[in-house]
Amino acid sequence: MTDAAIAKTTTKGNGVKLAVVYVTCLFFIWALVTNLLDPLLKTFKTVFTLSPVEASLTGFAFFIAYGIMSLPSAAFLSKFGYAKSVMVGLSGIVAGCFIAIAAAKLHVFGVFLVGLFVMASGVTLLQVAANPLIASMGKPEESSFRLNLSQAFNSLGAACGLWFGANFLLKGDIFKKDIVITDVLREQALGFVSNVYFAIGVGLALFILLIFLVRQKITDAAPKTGHLVNPFTALTSKWANLGAIGIFLYVGAEVAISLHLLLFLEQTRILDIPSEQAGKLTTFYMVFAMIGRFSGSALLKVFKDYFLLALVAVGAIALSLVVILTKDMTPTAHAGTVNLLLASAPVTTGLIPAFAALLIGLFNSIMFPTIFTLTLQRSSAPTSATSGLLCMAIVGGAFLPLAFAKIEELTGSISMGFAAPLVCYVYVLWFAIVAKKAPTHEIEEGVAGGH
Repeated sequence: MTDAAIAKTTTKGNGVKLAVVYVTCLFFIWALVTNLLDPLLKTFKTVFTLSPVEASLTGFAFFIAYGIMSLPSAAFLSKFGYAKSVMVGLSGIVAGCFIAIAAAKLHVFGVFLVGLFVMASGVTLLQVAANPLIASMGKPEESSFRLNLSQAFNSLGAACGLWFGANFLLKGDIFKKDIVITDVLREQALGFVSNVYFAIGVGLALFILLIFLVRQKITDAAPKTGHLVNPFTALTSKWANLGAIGIFLYVGAEVAISLHLLLFLEQTRILDIPSEQAGKLTTFYMVFAMIGRFSGSALLKVFKDYFLLALVAVGAIALSLVVILTKDMTPTAHAGTVNLLLASAPVTTGLIPAFAALLIGLFNSIMFPTIFTLTLQRSSAPTSATSGLLCMAIVGGAFLPLAFAKIEELTGSISMGFAAPLVCYVYVLWFAIVAKKAPTHEIEEGVAGGH
């Protein structure tokens, strides 16, 4: 190989590495934005005095965007490429942030829902572009490893979103028990919401400028696009559909638990702690997911992806059952406090169901990226179309929390709500088992795989 050829290869390699760094930042960003929903749900439930189902509309408004915008996002990606898709997606999040700020000033819950939908539309385009982008950057057999590693930073962003939200959204007397809620307290709580989304909007506007400066490096490292692909072609592939169901149920389960975790932990019959303290504890849900993804990335170097997916599904099923079966347990009185760095927790038998719920995050860890890559490797449809369908399936995050909340209303028990995610994890286990024998192919735009 000539010196010029070596230099060209090295430059391309460096370009891919830089592109991976920037795309991994996107995973962090959308996770932070998404996981502000959890403390936001508590804020809205308190400020607007909402029922469990009404409060769950925050998650519905956000995740329904995946159902509406994913296939159009896939078409946009196939036509305009990865760099433009990333910049447009980030712009959508910024626009949603400023709509949320306007809603805080107007004190209108419905306008908040519009802002969340716009934010999620931007996140949807980022997801459609970033997941196959990371999966295709390198050796095909290591695609699950790469996506899991990037998703580990997604979990870091999620943990930061939960901790950030607990510290900056759940402040003030309005969250104290038995407090009389006044207009002044409402104004203060919504002011915190405005401050958080202003900071995010400004930060992302600066990141868009950074992406614009390196857009060519991302384009050079990305799979080639330029012609419009009909996103509905994904529906002709058996594996694209099976994977979409898997993503729908997994995301629905993860979001349903996440959105109700703070309310679950603060209950008298669980930990009996203030909302802010419970909010900080929910951070561990995503910290465990981050640990699972980093360790899962390493384990995927040794074990088959479908084997690890089956293993974590069994773990999630077992922990969901622990939460459900302890629904009538009477916790012991607090016997001190244990400091867990990010938060503190009382010493009580209520820690059993509390940490069973939090530990589900560890077993959730590799589900999304592994289902995603298992599907891309088996789908007979173009990659952009399959990615669009899989991202559309994230709409499960809109519906499963409502099912969770409805079970809670019917039974009077948040613990029983975990029956909804339990069913989802059973499907993930089945998906992992049947994926073992399916034919596979490299993740490329025009490659046909097994049906």
